[in-house]
Amino acid sequence: MTEKEKMLAGQLYDPTDPELSALLIKARKLARRYNQIDEDDTENRERVLRELLPNTPHLPSLQAPVYFDYGCNTYFGELSSANFHFTCLDVCPVHIGSNVFIGPNVTIATPMHPFLPEERNARRAPDGRIYDLEYAKPITIEDNCWLASNVVVCGGVTIGEGSVIGAGSVVTRDIPKHSFAAGNPCRVIREITEADSMERK
Repeated sequence: MTEKEKMLAGQLYDPTDPELSALLIKARKLARRYNQIDEDDTENRERVLRELLPNTPHLPSLQAPVYFDYGCNTYFGELSSANFHFTCLDVCPVHIGSNVFIGPNVTIATPMHPFLPEERNARRAPDGRIYDLEYAKPITIEDNCWLASNVVVCGGVTIGEGSVIGAGSVVTRDIPKHSFAAGNPCRVIREITEADSMERK
């Protein structure tokens, strides 16, 4: 397997592999370019975003600045959006559904590191290159979710359809559908029901 194949499969891989390094640098450059484009220059914003997120069927509305590891491993549904400082470390696939609202300073983090320092620490290759071994776990955020400000979603998590994650939460485990969840670590507070309708209050 190539290092990229290992990475996407959730196996230990070398992130300094030339193929991965080239993809990473490309995504970082595109993100910087996107972040410098004026908001009213919609044509150039869309062009750069299409290059940054080449594999998603639907382009989201992203308020600059944004940051991606690869971009090509992130997939959005229709009409999703993210506010300022959206960080997506898409080492493994990140699937974000339709009508997902992402607040400012939200981080989606698929990368993982071994617990044991002898497995985690940097090492030197025979050619003198410094590298470490990492792995990752995919993240899924289903349709109609809202992630409030400063939420961190950790690798391996699925957030169920229609759920709301409270501000400042750190999501370390799956959240069931139609739940309001919050805290560090994030836990389900209650179910979201028709009683939450703003029109009925």
